[in-house]
Amino acid sequence: MQYALIIHEQPEEMAKRTSAEAPAYWAAWSAYSKAVGEAGIMRGGAGLELPSTATTVTLAADGHQVHDGPFADSKEQLGGFFLIEVPDLDAALAWAAKIPSPGGKIEVRPLLPPPPAV
Repeated sequence: MQYALIIHEQPEEMAKRTSAEAPAYWAAWSAYSKAVGEAGIMRGGAGLELPSTATTVTLAADGHQVHDGPFADSKEQLGGFFLIEVPDLDAALAWAAKIPSPGGKIEVRPLLPPPPAV
């Protein structure tokens, strides 16, 4: 079964990406990525730029609006995601628990199966 591990990082963790702490920050993520790859479960994923670079489109029945910035107003910031394929939710949760994001939250969500042919 495929799962998305959606990573919500604390702002102070995301700030490490470009600070003096960047080498340690990126080393931890490289080690995690390598472990997922070596386990043979990696199906995709990517880190995301900072929330300040986001643009949100709000959809409505009469059209849409474009806004600068992320949609959610929360302390954590969407930092990236991994797509993994593991036997079950317990295995996905075990991999999520290894993500190097102190104080962050990892949303583990199953991917939808392909839609039926029409």
